[in-house]
Amino acid sequence: MIPVPAPSKVPQPVETGTTGRKPLYKSLFAQILVAVVAGILIGHFWPDLGSGLRPLGDGFIQLIKMIIAPLIFLVIVTGIAAVGDVKAVGRVGVKALIYFTAATLFALVFGLVVGNIVQPGAGLNIDPASLSQDALNAKTATAPPKDAGQFLLGIIPTSVVGAFASNTLLQVLCFSVFFGAAIVVVGRERCLPVVTLLETVLELFFKIMTWVMRVAPIGAFGAMAFIIGQYGLGSLSTYALLIAACYGAAIVFIGLLFIVAWVYPRVPLWQFIKYSREEFLLALGTASTESVLPRIMTKLTNAGCSRATTGLVVPTGYSFNLDGAALYLSISLLFLAQAFGHQLDLGQQLVALGILMLTSKGMAGVPGSAFLALSATAGALGIFPVAGVALLLGADRLMDSMRVSVNLLGNCVATFVVAKWEGQFDREAMLRAFRGELPAEELAADAAELEPAVGSSVTHAVTENAETHDGGPSAAPDSVPVPAR
Repeated sequence: MIPVPAPSKVPQPVETGTTGRKPLYKSLFAQILVAVVAGILIGHFWPDLGSGLRPLGDGFIQLIKMIIAPLIFLVIVTGIAAVGDVKAVGRVGVKALIYFTAATLFALVFGLVVGNIVQPGAGLNIDPASLSQDALNAKTATAPPKDAGQFLLGIIPTSVVGAFASNTLLQVLCFSVFFGAAIVVVGRERCLPVVTLLETVLELFFKIMTWVMRVAPIGAFGAMAFIIGQYGLGSLSTYALLIAACYGAAIVFIGLLFIVAWVYPRVPLWQFIKYSREEFLLALGTASTESVLPRIMTKLTNAGCSRATTGLVVPTGYSFNLDGAALYLSISLLFLAQAFGHQLDLGQQLVALGILMLTSKGMAGVPGSAFLALSATAGALGIFPVAGVALLLGADRLMDSMRVSVNLLGNCVATFVVAKWEGQFDREAMLRAFRGELPAEELAADAAELEPAVGSSVTHAVTENAETHDGGPSAAPDSVPVPAR
């Protein structure tokens, strides 16, 4: 067990005669909510205009991707250096993989149960002769399938620079663990100049992240307008039963996550969702969990999870713990089999389960990955034509909200569970974060904004207060944490 340093006392806000609450129009959550609603309206009433707004969403996600790889590297290296125990890092990795395997297996089995009960594809009676492989090829041409050996070798970067340039998160994670472990072995004292430099650079990246998040509502608006304009609300009726099965399974699965989070790490998950509502709404608006990766890591760290645990579990979970995608894959597989008039027996479903356990790993960020996983499973079972996977092209984007919400929440719960398991979880810090208590650095920033109105004495008082505290692990939703923890 690794002892968690006792958090410093969180300073209280200086009385300034104001409530300290931001106006509603300055709330990022309110801005994103308005942007998402506006995007839906634009996409529905002016679909051509909505389809043309895709660059806004893509541009925002590219801004996020610009800082993801170096941010993961900095968080993991400084976190491992702070822990100072290479064996502890290995234990965190092993425990995370155990949890990921169990969660994915359960999600796949649960999806198969739902598919057998709901029978979403029954009665469609699709004629295989009417299918075309062209649409499926266009969707998956950029993502050749990998076997297990290729996937594992792909985690090891052939070039450190190449890993960062291609934004391959698992390769960046691999190098970061080696780099952080080397600092621990050589000795933190000898490497102190390097660690200090990395912590300073990490603080700079957090500042860049706050600037990028200011345009988050524009990105959410463009992404939502494109999705609705391109696919339309009318397509919901075509796949009504499949969509209902997937979203119903997602709701039940989220309920189970609530139970897991409360029973073991004793995290009130609803309060965490409220605390991270901006990140969850942004992920739903952009249909991408990558868009909130830096911010959700910050929120988890502020909520009591150690930086080393967060830095290892969250990026790894983006490839190994895709619970929402697992639900979608297993239900969709039975949908396709039923659409062609086949009822898979128990043996066939067990074979499909094993194949999906392998093909569902590493799906994040790979174009057409869900179709590749289903195509590989269809080819192995040989019951319906691989081209039949193209039937899901119209419904795939409608499942994004389900996949994104379950994937993101599942990885947050995984971080809390592993942090608690490893003794690197500070529940008191979590409760302070949920209460919205401001750390010292945010008090200083707030005072700087208020200085023209209340005078420099407030700024001076808060700055002195900030100099005597490290800020603790708690932060308000819009705060930027000090890297040293």
